[in-house]
Amino acid sequence: MFRSKFWALLPLLVFIVLYLATSLVLNDFYKMPVIVAFLIAAVVAFVLYPRISFHEKTEHFTRSAGDPNIMLMILIFVLAGAFAGVSKSMGAVEATINFGLAHLSPRFLIAGLFLTACFISLSLGTSVGTIVALAPIAVGMSESVPGSLAVALGAVVGGAMFGDNLSMISDTTIAATRTQGVEMREKFKVNFWIALPPAVVTFAIYSFASPFNIVVPGEHTYSLVRIVPYLFVLVAALAGLNVIWVLIAGIVLALGIGLWHSNASIWQLIESMNAGIASMFELSVLCLIIGGVVGLIRHYGGIDYILTHVARKVKGVRSGELGIAALTALVNASLANNTITILIVGPLAKRIADENGIEPRRSASILDTISCFVQGFLPYGAQVLAATAIASQQITPLQLMANLYYPYLLGLSALVFILIRKR
Repeated sequence: MFRSKFWALLPLLVFIVLYLATSLVLNDFYKMPVIVAFLIAAVVAFVLYPRISFHEKTEHFTRSAGDPNIMLMILIFVLAGAFAGVSKSMGAVEATINFGLAHLSPRFLIAGLFLTACFISLSLGTSVGTIVALAPIAVGMSESVPGSLAVALGAVVGGAMFGDNLSMISDTTIAATRTQGVEMREKFKVNFWIALPPAVVTFAIYSFASPFNIVVPGEHTYSLVRIVPYLFVLVAALAGLNVIWVLIAGIVLALGIGLWHSNASIWQLIESMNAGIASMFELSVLCLIIGGVVGLIRHYGGIDYILTHVARKVKGVRSGELGIAALTALVNASLANNTITILIVGPLAKRIADENGIEPRRSASILDTISCFVQGFLPYGAQVLAATAIASQQITPLQLMANLYYPYLLGLSALVFILIRKR
């Protein structure tokens, strides 16, 4: 380990500048593949400090990339992908959406759309997947009631961020808990009380302040048994069952229901599992590269450099938590990806938490909440862009941002959580 050095941070700075500059020039934050940008950063990390032998560098890179927390995180990603794939294939997403639409009063349909998005994202663990599933319904609503598109899409995006923040199989939850070394159940207990108040307020706004009385045409048939895998995963995880066994049992349950209660064959269901796993490959490889790069930065003294400068501002638990929140918000605004943000800031947040007596469940909750708060309203974030794209560009990202409630209230709730803490 070398003494703290600013230049040790060069790989991370190269990644941020390369990714941010390319995105701004091309006006597309998803044109430059994140994994390519980080691979370039890894090359820079290997080139730095030529006096250090290449063998020593590869030792630190591979040891950090193969850290037990990262390998466990990847295993959970793979299982979560398989569960999401087979659940969608056996009709769980469609059943959940139709269940909500069938039992909601037209007056509360916007509020119900928000509530449905909350449940689906909590079950699926993905905000973008939830938006893709529900945004077409919001578009259909606007065809019946002109002027409702922005508020309906806002309800979908807000609900999607609720589950992204809290879900036991969300990649942000997995990353936050593994980097902070805390059980998901413990993080959920703290995080729930940050996320619930803004969700209740948002639901009330959509219920009583919405001028729309919308009816979605068509018959909304559903099968309750197809929703069971989502309910099982949620209840089992909250009961304290290890997340790996929760996901394995959820996959088996979804397979069984799919074979018994749908027209899908065993091979169709297995193929959907494979597709779900494949969707996690890029994220898994990215975790390995980020782990290796951060390991080299740590070896060069870059982490100690940041800690030395952050420590000057941090004096106790509250300022430490504010420091973690500020770092998370800054990096997320630069990268427009909350999972990658947590993977980058997580090790640093862990050090800040350990040195200032911050409970791991609180640091994990702050990491996850702040990243979802920022990601939820970024005009160049995947969530807002996906919603506007499905709406065929009928509204702009800025118009959608003006009709978002939950992400802003979530950020306010997180700030209150930090400033007014139990002693």
